[in-house]
Amino acid sequence: MHPKKLLLTIVLSSILFRGFADEGMWLPLLLGEQVYNDMVKKGLKLTKEQLYSINKASLKDAIIIFGRGCTGEIVSSEGLIFTNHHCGYEAIASSSSIEHNYLHDGFYAKSQKEEIPARGLYVDFLVKIDDVTKEVEDSAKGLSGDQRAAKLRTVLAVINTRYSDSSRSITGRVSPLFKGNQFLVFVYQRYNDIRLVGAPPESIGKFGGDTDNWEWPRHTGDFSIFRVYMGKNGQPADYSPEDIPLKPKYFLPVSLKGLKDGDYSMIYGYPGSTNRYETSYGVKQKIDIDNPTLVKLRDLRLKYMFAEMRKDPAIKLQLGSSYASIANYWKFFDGESKQLIKYDIYDQKKTQEASFQQWAQDKPEFEHVFSDWAKAYDDWRPYSKHRVFLAEGIFGSPLMAFAASLQEVENALVKPGGGDIKKALRMAGEARKNFLKDENRASDQNILAAVTQLYYTDIDKNQHPIGFYEALKANFGDLQDENTYKKYAASVFSSTLLFDDTRWNTFIAQPDATILQNDPAYKQANAFQRNWQGKYQSDYQQFFNTNMELGRLYLKGILQMDPKKVRYPDATFTMRVSYGNVKSYSPRDAVHYDYVTTLKGVLEKYVPGDYEFDLPPGLVELAKKKDFGQYIDRQRNDLVVGFITTNDITGGNSGSPVLNANGELIGLAFDGNYEALSHKIAFDAQYNRTICVDIRYVLWCIDKLGGAPNIVNELKLLKTAAPVK
Repeated sequence: MHPKKLLLTIVLSSILFRGFADEGMWLPLLLGEQVYNDMVKKGLKLTKEQLYSINKASLKDAIIIFGRGCTGEIVSSEGLIFTNHHCGYEAIASSSSIEHNYLHDGFYAKSQKEEIPARGLYVDFLVKIDDVTKEVEDSAKGLSGDQRAAKLRTVLAVINTRYSDSSRSITGRVSPLFKGNQFLVFVYQRYNDIRLVGAPPESIGKFGGDTDNWEWPRHTGDFSIFRVYMGKNGQPADYSPEDIPLKPKYFLPVSLKGLKDGDYSMIYGYPGSTNRYETSYGVKQKIDIDNPTLVKLRDLRLKYMFAEMRKDPAIKLQLGSSYASIANYWKFFDGESKQLIKYDIYDQKKTQEASFQQWAQDKPEFEHVFSDWAKAYDDWRPYSKHRVFLAEGIFGSPLMAFAASLQEVENALVKPGGGDIKKALRMAGEARKNFLKDENRASDQNILAAVTQLYYTDIDKNQHPIGFYEALKANFGDLQDENTYKKYAASVFSSTLLFDDTRWNTFIAQPDATILQNDPAYKQANAFQRNWQGKYQSDYQQFFNTNMELGRLYLKGILQMDPKKVRYPDATFTMRVSYGNVKSYSPRDAVHYDYVTTLKGVLEKYVPGDYEFDLPPGLVELAKKKDFGQYIDRQRNDLVVGFITTNDITGGNSGSPVLNANGELIGLAFDGNYEALSHKIAFDAQYNRTICVDIRYVLWCIDKLGGAPNIVNELKLLKTAAPVK
């Protein structure tokens, strides 16, 4: 081998393929001896079968998908669930009213009869995982690009159906791993009768708010409690007063033993998505266009929502869940860009790609991967900001998003074979009820004005909907004047039939496409949506398909370059386990962060009446008395609130159990640190930390502060080291 080529191969091995001990979201089914042995070396005291087993109860049976995007864990023989406060936020808000504001005041059921049905919430238990790679690959043999993608859609649907059984609420979902080079089917059983058992006041569950989000030190009691119920026949069932608590296969014991710097830590859960094999083109796209545009548009929306939320507790209750969701990743994507730049990830990727291209020179299947990729990005880049502006800007207005959904109604009315008109109208009516329930007109009107103006100034004029801004100028004034857009938005909100029950009901009774087409809200939503669909959607689909196919080939080549290397696949919201240690760190010169935070720090941040740093009076009183009960940390003579570990997690892991070497619950994962927000693309072994709420603080809030020892009494508490069977 030429010396230069050898050097590049060594660089690739040290950068692209290096596996840090704490990096990796591993499939518990496929740990392998090397990874398992490393876990044991770090301190794990459990066998492989205790981690994951199909035939016997194991840790995996206590880990659940909680709702649409979080993780939860079963912690009692009566189906009790722990997860994060922000994961349960929507259910808590939906259960609240001005008279019984559980978000503000907290809530703990003193008996199972007091538990509140969380309508629409569900949990999924993993039944098993099967590898179906051979079946999929055999079906797609010889195909590539669009043909391969079309064939895969058909084959995966067949496999999903084969593994599903609706009579038992069992669903199979194939997950492509390693960018479509491996296929596993995950089989789940769903339970729909979920009830709210407890939650701390928001001043605990969201203590620190947006200021502390993605930051360490952190002092947030981010937890909530639910229970899963089943029918009397032991099977999943819809809500019924006759349902009984689930008898789980396995539940997690809870440790009160405390922790120290260096202790083994393990996190099970459902990380949503990572892209650790992203290219330099993708990194540049994120840094230059996608992230700054998203942050700018979310910042705008949050400003107008927050202005209204501060005025009225009812509005805060109405908008709270949506605001929290938007704010969370507003700060994440801002931090991600900064960390990608700080750690020079773009140039690291370029080095990796140069080495891959050297290896691929004499291999026809791979030698054109990066030249094709460069062209795909060059072709797509001019329209990429437009796409973000639609999703996060124009349709970031709830009114515009709902109005856009009415395109199905228009199609049913005007297109031959456009669809079932009655069905389209019925679905539109249901969607309107949900829209109006969550709609705050004052903030939305300001959002619509601002994003309509920002689209005009930031998006290439050649990409604008034909005639839209010309009409706006003719009717409302100078397009450079902010007041023009305010007048326009006010007119839309006052004139649309979408807020008027009488006019809406008349339209439903006598549907007329002309009335819908001339409605000002629908007119704008439709103009922007059809402009995109007619001119640019096919370009995006082409880019998406090309990107997926080249990603598959890139990973296929990587797997061939070093077939003995142990690797983990990107996160795909499938069960994973990560392992590491409780560990302090020094983020910059002369700064050192301890591995725990305490109630002392909570009181130091406390600002009476503040939106983010207020506290319940009872907490302050108990803290001053040092009334910590059995939850005290003797080493500090204080209550430990949070701690950090080196575990590798991402969004979707919210609510995940943090376990010690014996598989005992020591905390709940809920956040990451700002210094490592590049983690979706590049894991940072030095600075990456997972932020967790200590289980002792959770139990203290339930027991001493919340007055609900009945909940704690359900748990299996361990105060001394338990022997491992």
